[in-house]
Amino acid sequence: MAVVFISPKTRQRNFFLGITIALVVFLLFVTVGVFLSKPKQVAETMVFNKAKISIDMNFFNDDQFNRLEPFVQMQTQFVYTATKEDGEPMSGFISADKREEATKILENIGLTVVSIKEAEIGRENPFTPYSQIIEIIEEE
Repeated sequence: MAVVFISPKTRQRNFFLGITIALVVFLLFVTVGVFLSKPKQVAETMVFNKAKISIDMNFFNDDQFNRLEPFVQMQTQFVYTATKEDGEPMSGFISADKREEATKILENIGLTVVSIKEAEIGRENPFTPYSQIIEIIEEE
């Protein structure tokens, strides 16, 4: 039987130590190569590309442009309650610039204005659909 002077544990430890040293040396070379390298010098040249923009102002002379009309100012909406000539009550909405103007329009139609006030803009809950029926529960 042969006599072995190096135990298997020592051989295994030396093997892993050799692999670890080789890995550390490899990583050291890669680290030195990456961190100590400098970027390559690139020739500095000034580049300016002038934009080729031309604005055609002839559309101001166009007949279609000259026929444009300014937007009409939005009118205020009013809620009114009125009575007809025969005394029947009537209510609804009317649009006008001022309250006096709305009253004048209603009187020209032949209505007697009982009350008129500016309509509130928006809804209490904007997420309810318009087609939903709202039930009002009265407490007694």
